Amino acid sequence: MMSERMEIAIDLLWLRPRQVGGTEFYIRNLLDGFLRLKEDFHFYLMVSKDNKASLEHYAEDERITLLEVNIESAHIAKRILWQFFCQNRLLRGRHIRKCFIPVYCRPLFNGGITYLNVIHDLQAAHYPQYHPFHEIAYSRLCWWLDVHLSKHIVAISDWVRDDIINRYHVNPEKITTIYNPITVDAHEIIPMTELSEKYGVEENAYYYTVAQLIPHKNLNTLIEVINRIREQKIDLPGRLLISGVNGESRTALEKQIRDRGLDGCITLTGFVENAERNALYKYSRAFLFPSVFEGFGMPPVEAMLFGTIVIATDRTCIPEVTQGKANYVTDPYDVEAWIKVMQEPVNRIGEVDFTAYDQEKLTRKYDRLLREMLGSGEA
Repeated sequence: MMSERMEIAIDLLWLRPRQVGGTEFYIRNLLDGFLRLKEDFHFYLMVSKDNKASLEHYAEDERITLLEVNIESAHIAKRILWQFFCQNRLLRGRHIRKCFIPVYCRPLFNGGITYLNVIHDLQAAHYPQYHPFHEIAYSRLCWWLDVHLSKHIVAISDWVRDDIINRYHVNPEKITTIYNPITVDAHEIIPMTELSEKYGVEENAYYYTVAQLIPHKNLNTLIEVINRIREQKIDLPGRLLISGVNGESRTALEKQIRDRGLDGCITLTGFVENAERNALYKYSRAFLFPSVFEGFGMPPVEAMLFGTIVIATDRTCIPEVTQGKANYVTDPYDVEAWIKVMQEPVNRIGEVDFTAYDQEKLTRKYDRLLREMLGSGEA
């Protein structure tokens, strides 16, 4: 039997294409999952002037309408002020009383609207030294609003859920863990020859990582690992490719690479399209994930889906999300510890339950939760 029609707004004003890392992949995977469902719903996607073009194809489904707002996502301060003071009025004017926000930001008051938020992590609370004061203040305000004003919260891992509960003393029933849906197309991949031509690498003779260039991703340690491999002529690949959107660490990382004389050994590829990223996963010796803080961490799972051995830290949610099947470095900053694990990695990918990240399964979890929390009744 067809489910009851669900009408909600989905706030995508925060989305800056190719600039917000994993949260962009998460919401696009989720929206793609909803397109594949047969359930009856009507989503009003709130889009900005500068991200509308990348989201227009969703409106090809008659169940989705784009609701363009006269702001630009790139102007973050203006977007926040608009959301704080104008968003509720816009939704009420369109007779929309339910809103799903796939990140932590939200208006200062409910204003007659029922909100459901997703909290991906409390990073600024754990590493305030990596954030300017205004970012910390804004994050903490929004987390407080989520906890106290939003009807429900989704956490993207049990580790994040426990972190929220411990920090804000939230009733556990107010938070539901739903993993990020992960989709990779094994056929969407460029040949190894193209990687060789572009980067000068050979199959199984380089390491790969995907990360935003920000401090807690700990990429500087990987640079020292490659430096040690080459200096001591260790029998491991001395080549590393790093893909990811820019961040405040880029200049420091580039200087570190130059100072170590590793310009020809370490490549910052910037953003790469899926087909190239997939090939880089598949043909690498191993995928390295040195991050010391994650709310979920999609790249290690994506690498495993291509059969690639993963070597990661054992911090925060990483062992949970990789199901304990990666190779773990217990001291993320210890170069020798990294090299030791890289010399004798164990392949346990065959033991991974990949259905835990299945797009349809997880989209249905969202569908059920949204219907339960936002599907009917007054705000």
